[in-house]
Amino acid sequence: MDKRTTEKEAVAELRDGMTIGIGGWGSRRKPMSIVREILRSSVKDLTIVTYGGPDVGLLCNAGKVKKLIYGFVSLDSIALEPHFRKARQAGSIQAAELDEGMLQWGLLAASHKLPFLPTRSGLGSDVLDINPDFKLVKSPYEDGEELVAMPAINLDVAFIHMNRGDVRGNGQYLGPDPYFDDMYCRAAKKRFMTVEKIMETSEMANEGPLQSRIINRTMVDGVIEAPNGAHFTECMPDYGRDEAFQKAYAATAKDEEAWLEFKKTYLDVDTEAEYQEAVRNQ
Repeated sequence: MDKRTTEKEAVAELRDGMTIGIGGWGSRRKPMSIVREILRSSVKDLTIVTYGGPDVGLLCNAGKVKKLIYGFVSLDSIALEPHFRKARQAGSIQAAELDEGMLQWGLLAASHKLPFLPTRSGLGSDVLDINPDFKLVKSPYEDGEELVAMPAINLDVAFIHMNRGDVRGNGQYLGPDPYFDDMYCRAAKKRFMTVEKIMETSEMANEGPLQSRIINRTMVDGVIEAPNGAHFTECMPDYGRDEAFQKAYAATAKDEEAWLEFKKTYLDVDTEAEYQEAVRNQ
C-alpha cells in the first residue's frame, strides 16, 4: 500500500483541541516541516506532548497550544527554549512538566493500551507536587514498595521525522539515537512520518542495520518525503543543526521587530518549498 501524502494533507487531519505527539528530542530530528504546516493552518487549542525544542516555541508563539505535557523544552546549545519561556512566564499555556522517565512511561503505557504503568521516576521530586492528579500505588508483593502510577498519555495524532523511509511506512533512523519516536506512533490513533528520502525497502539495508528500522508499516498512516524537513534542528548524519539560524530565531524572543521580520521571511510563506528557498537565500 502506497502511503505517500503531503504535510498539508496530514495537518488537515487535525482538529481543535486534539492531543498531538511530536517526536525528536530538543533540537534534534524534529518534524519541523509539519510544525510549519500547523503554523499555516487554523487549528488551535492543541495539547502538545513532547521532549520539546523549537517545535514548542513556534507553536506557543503562534497561539496554537492550550496545554503542554513535556519532559523539557530546550534548543540544546541554548539551554531553555526562549519562546517557550516567554509563554510559560506569561501564563498563556497550561503546563504539565514531567520527569523525563515519567513521560516515557506514559507513552509506553499508551502504546501497550494500559491505563498506567508503575515507576520510580518522579519519586522524591517536586513533580508530584506540581502534578497533584498523579497517584501512588503500593506493590501487591512482599516488598510493598510505593510507586508512581504514571497514567497513559494517549495521543490523537503523532508526527515523527526519520532519515529514510519507504512508501509503505517503514522508517529508518541513521543518527546516534532513536529517541522515543516508535512510542509516539504506538501511542497515537493516527501517525504521520516525514523522511529525508523515500526509497525502495530493499535499499534501506544499504543505509544502516536492520535495528535502525524502528518504524514498521503498521505504525504509520502517512509518509511524506521532506528533504531538509527537520531544519533548523539536526538530522544526523544528513545534516547538523543550523546554529546560526537557531541563534537568530532565539534572539527574536526579546525583540518584537526582529520576530516580525523572521516571521515574514520564514513563516508567512505558503509552502514548505518557499521556506526552504528562504533558508537557502539567508
